[in-house]
Amino acid sequence: MSLKKPIVALIYDFDGTLSPANMQEYGLIQALGNTVPNFWSVSNGLGADKSMCSVLAYMKVMVDEAARMGIPLTRSFLEQFGPQIELFKGVKKWFRLINSYGASKGVKVEHYVISSGLTELIESTSIAKEFKKVFACSFLYDADGIARWPAVAVDYTAKTQFLFKISKGIMDISDNKLVNDSRRDEDKRIPFTNMIYFGDGETDVPCMKIVKMFDGNSIAIYQKDNPKKVATARKLLNQGRVNFICDADYSPHGEIFETVSSIIDKIKAESNYFLMQKKTRQ
Repeated sequence: MSLKKPIVALIYDFDGTLSPANMQEYGLIQALGNTVPNFWSVSNGLGADKSMCSVLAYMKVMVDEAARMGIPLTRSFLEQFGPQIELFKGVKKWFRLINSYGASKGVKVEHYVISSGLTELIESTSIAKEFKKVFACSFLYDADGIARWPAVAVDYTAKTQFLFKISKGIMDISDNKLVNDSRRDEDKRIPFTNMIYFGDGETDVPCMKIVKMFDGNSIAIYQKDNPKKVATARKLLNQGRVNFICDADYSPHGEIFETVSSIIDKIKAESNYFLMQKKTRQ
């Protein structure tokens, strides 16, 4: 009997999940003539003073800082900092590793990013080609290619819409119609049960909670040498926001591979069970 190959979506936050720090901190902030602490202080202060979304605030400060320094904030300017972003142990080989494992079990693995960071940076990293789609912030550029306005701003609550787009196979970041169409679970390209969400902190809670609520799996990533990150992960687990917590090691012998491979086994077994039941009833 031929059984349909299930698709499993691995969905990542980026900062603190695939990379140790905020992606803007790997050269971009410094190139705009600022220090990391001061940049975030100004950005957070602007957000608080003007009742702004924190994501819009940091994008506004970035545009202002570039203008102050006389730097054309172009896509090519931003893209030069993507390759400088540090990644956790094993990340570069992770995608091939877990894709191969999935294939050996009869499962197709796809990778997505949902981030409050910048698309321009993520898409210029060494791992950009591994993602089926990156849902993140980006700038609107004028006729001269200069960033003038946010095109997309993804804060922690806005992240959740992209889970539903992934489920329905909608890759258009601007779509607000098809994503709201009603579909039966069996008609969705990737049901929530086949999702694994990776995040590291409080801003991931809405996505973590939704995926877990619909019987998918959420994983809190922590850095074992960072007590604050460890405490946050354990808090998320104790509050029932996530199914698992894992140290940020994506190598073949790390907790992440052990956990994700076990989830893939479970998804494949349940998919086979469902399809055999369906065939029996025909």
